[in-house]
Amino acid sequence: MNENINYELKKIEDIAIFKLNEKKFDTSIAGFVKGEFTILLHTGDINKLIIDLSEVDYCDSSGLSAILLAYRILQANDGILRLAAPTKNVKTLIQISQLDRVLYIHDTVDEALQELQKD
Repeated sequence: MNENINYELKKIEDIAIFKLNEKKFDTSIAGFVKGEFTILLHTGDINKLIIDLSEVDYCDSSGLSAILLAYRILQANDGILRLAAPTKNVKTLIQISQLDRVLYIHDTVDEALQELQKD
């Protein structure tokens, strides 16, 4: 287990922005990220989450599974999840797995933030 996961967390009112500063979002860090999402979404007063994927070059099914965990927790609490700035590879994976049908993707964090602030 890699304990040195590099990520940033910003909160703006009831919106959290989780930026993963890792090139690979795979098995080696997915468990840790799931834990962070679980803690954040169950203990914080957060019901809107933006996951900034701008630094991630590679994502596999375990990375997607972590994203879906956050999505399910938020859905259960009438929350909203937005993905922001995925790289081409990650966006392609999301589309191939047809997760773009349930996960909203924005080109930038600002775009996602503006949309969530309207709600």
